[in-house]
Amino acid sequence: MSRGLAYLDLLAREAALVEFERPLIAARAAGAPAAELDELEQAKLLALKTRALLERRRRREEELSALYDTAGDLAGLRDVDAVLRAIVHRARTLLNADVSYMTLNDAERGDTYMRVTDGSVAASFQRLRLPPGAGLGGLVAQTGTPYATANYPADARFAHTSDIDHGVGDEGLIAILGVPMRLGSAVIGVLFAANRAERPFAREEVALLLSLAAHAAVALDTARLLTETQTALGELSAANATIQAHSASVERAADAHDRMTALVLRGGGVDDVAADIAGVLHGALLVIDAQGRTLATARTPGSSAPLPEPDETTAGEAVAASRGEGRSVRRNDLIIAAVVAGADNLGALVFRPDTPLAPADQRILERAAQVTALLLLFRRTVAEAEAQVRGDLLDDLISRATRDPDAVRDRAGRLGLDLDAPYVLVTAGDDTGDGLRHRAVSWARSFAAARRGLAMARDGRITLLLPGEDPAGTARQVAKELSRALGRPVTAGGAGPARGAVAVAPAYREADQCLSALITLGRSGSGAGTEELGYVGLLLGERRDVTGFVRGVLGPVIDYDARRGTALITTLEVYFDQGGGLAKAAEALHVHVNTVTQRLERVAQLLGDDWQHPRRVLDLQLALRLNRLSLGAGHT
Repeated sequence: MSRGLAYLDLLAREAALVEFERPLIAARAAGAPAAELDELEQAKLLALKTRALLERRRRREEELSALYDTAGDLAGLRDVDAVLRAIVHRARTLLNADVSYMTLNDAERGDTYMRVTDGSVAASFQRLRLPPGAGLGGLVAQTGTPYATANYPADARFAHTSDIDHGVGDEGLIAILGVPMRLGSAVIGVLFAANRAERPFAREEVALLLSLAAHAAVALDTARLLTETQTALGELSAANATIQAHSASVERAADAHDRMTALVLRGGGVDDVAADIAGVLHGALLVIDAQGRTLATARTPGSSAPLPEPDETTAGEAVAASRGEGRSVRRNDLIIAAVVAGADNLGALVFRPDTPLAPADQRILERAAQVTALLLLFRRTVAEAEAQVRGDLLDDLISRATRDPDAVRDRAGRLGLDLDAPYVLVTAGDDTGDGLRHRAVSWARSFAAARRGLAMARDGRITLLLPGEDPAGTARQVAKELSRALGRPVTAGGAGPARGAVAVAPAYREADQCLSALITLGRSGSGAGTEELGYVGLLLGERRDVTGFVRGVLGPVIDYDARRGTALITTLEVYFDQGGGLAKAAEALHVHVNTVTQRLERVAQLLGDDWQHPRRVLDLQLALRLNRLSLGAGHT
């Protein structure tokens, strides 16, 4: 084997780092000429780079595998303690840390306590409680921001206490990284990785620990939901045991409860609950959601009762009364039971019986409302979890550079998306300055899911990735339907079609700029694509946030000129006025062509390499004209 091929052999058998010096040492010992030694040195360096790349990929595969395993743990959650221990252990293994641990916030005592540790040997450390803002962990829990230190005992950024320093000292910890565990906007705990020697933590390690912390938060929330579910099922079982002690009508109620409990356990839906109630109680049943929309209907075979059709005012008043009294209420020939979960109004059961109901039968309807609430909560939780996963994918496509298109394509495929097909990006918002709220996000998620797309909220606006090749038409549809759902005007800008993961972020920027331009042009409540933006005359015809539009398009260039005393804005104006000709622009500016080229290169650095794309040129020319007009108005 030649000495050069020896490095391939070392790579193939994953040899230790020290072995890569041996071929070169052997060549020197054999008196190889300098040229051969130089060649071997280059081969060694290339092999070491290849080895490092393979090692990084192996580590990334381990991280993804660990996150996948953690997601699998959550999917089959039975023992929350086991899942949390697995997450903490994986954090220690993947970050190659000496110790990993998790603390949770104690709402009653107002501090933070140790929940799980891995690699810890000191009892005092395992019993630590952190006051709000004290220590690194207390600061993370209070601010919801990751913190890291290469030498905690000597780091003056943190509020040291004797208890914390004593526990950390007993454990021998020096370097500590802590990240928040979030549920929505609330921080419920902190996940840590720590070393007993000085060590800086890389950005990738912080991101990995944040991912594991997110899984841990989901595990805790899922355990809470399971506990609530088990409590609800326990209440049903207790009610069932009580009913069995009564008369024949109560026995029928017990049978109904058994059927509904079995229905929940086998994964039945609201339609099944309605059918069961119609099978036990004689009459017609209507199930509505919080907005009064029909979720299910059922009628006992042979029943003469027509389906209930309560007017909106009667239904609203009866549901409010049922919620307040905690039982079903009678309104004329209807019995209405609110479907609630805590403070959440989920809908109502509206029943028209063939004959008057006995109190025990009315309680059957009330229990059915509880079961319906449980099923709706299940469905909403599943839908929110899926929507969050889908929203996270869209956020990653927009916010992060796509380094591995195949991995992103596979991730999208698991959600039923083919990113190689054409998609349009639509961004929706209003001109109130308050941003779109939770109701708009829920609508967007449902709208996107029905079309096998993605939706997310970002900076007070709604962004959707939808299959299709007509951004303008899709934007108009979104603006129309979302405006109707919210009861106020919503504007939507569209861009695309985009194909492939890499094309999503540029299309999003176009759609967002299109939305800003539409609002500035006074076209609130409408939808359009970038190619449909209005003209300067239309923009100036109505007073809008012209300054905001100009800042959104030219802000980085304006700020650069202000800081450096340069003339990039003037150069852009002349460049466009001269039809994009460098020589003509240079002549008009009385500078050399190279100067114009250098200035436009600086513009590209500030605005992005696609600043001369036809769809962006319109924004730039509008913004330049408006900027010039506003400057002229200021001197008037």
